[in-house]
Amino acid sequence: MGVLDGKAALVTGGSRGIGAAIVRRLASDGAVVTFTYASSADAADQVVADVKAAGGEAIAVQADQSDLSGIDRLFEQAADPTGTLDIFVCNAAQAMVKPIAEVTVEDYDQLFATNVKGPYFAIQRAGRVLPDGGRIIALSTLNTVVPGPGISLYAASKAALEQFVKIAAREYGPRAITVNTVSPGATDTDMFHDHNPPPVQDALVGITALGRMGEPAEVADVVAFLAGPDARWMTGQNLRASGGMLV
Repeated sequence: MGVLDGKAALVTGGSRGIGAAIVRRLASDGAVVTFTYASSADAADQVVADVKAAGGEAIAVQADQSDLSGIDRLFEQAADPTGTLDIFVCNAAQAMVKPIAEVTVEDYDQLFATNVKGPYFAIQRAGRVLPDGGRIIALSTLNTVVPGPGISLYAASKAALEQFVKIAAREYGPRAITVNTVSPGATDTDMFHDHNPPPVQDALVGITALGRMGEPAEVADVVAFLAGPDARWMTGQNLRASGGMLV
C-alpha cells in the first residue's frame, strides 16, 4: 500500500523537470494525479505512459496558469468521483533572465500573471475545495535568498508566492490544511540549463555543500513528504531542497 492510496492530487506544470518527477512520485505513493501542461503534449503523454507502466494513474490536462478562466473546471477535473481533491502542488512557473534596465511592461505582466496571479487564485481555490487535513505545496526557488543579476522578476515573483504560503498556512490552519513551500537549488532541468550558462552552472554547483547538481526526483521526494501523513505537523515552512547551496 502507498501512503497516498485513495488520495486525489493536482500538480500544475507536470510534463517536464521537477513537475514530472512530482507526478511520478505522488502516483507511485498511490495518489491519482491530474497534472497540467502548457504546450508540451508529447512530454505530458510520456509522463502519463510512465506512470501507467509503473502501475499508477495520471491524467494530463492542457492549461495556461496565467489564464484564470479555466481554474474552476481544472479543480473539478482533478477531484475524485466524490468531488474530493486532497493535494494541490503549485509548480508551474515561467523563468526570465533580463537586466532590470531591459525589462518591459509586457515582460512584467506576463511573468507575474504566470508566477503570482495564477498561483494566488489557485491557492485560493484549493483552500475552498480541499477537505480538512488537505495539503498545499508550492514550488519556489533558492533565488529568493540567493539573488543574482537578471532575475529580478523571477526572484520577486517567487518571493510573493512564499508570502502567500505563509498567510495561507495561518488562514487554513484551523482546518488542519498544511501549506508549505519547497525551494530547489541547482537542479538538472531544462529550465535550469536554459537560463544558466555553463560557467554559472559550475559556480552554483561549486557553492553547493554536496558538490553536485540535484535531480528532479530528489526535489519530488521532499514534496512527497509534505504531501504525506508524516508532515501533518509542518505548515508555513520553506524546505530548501538545495543540497546545501545555502547553509
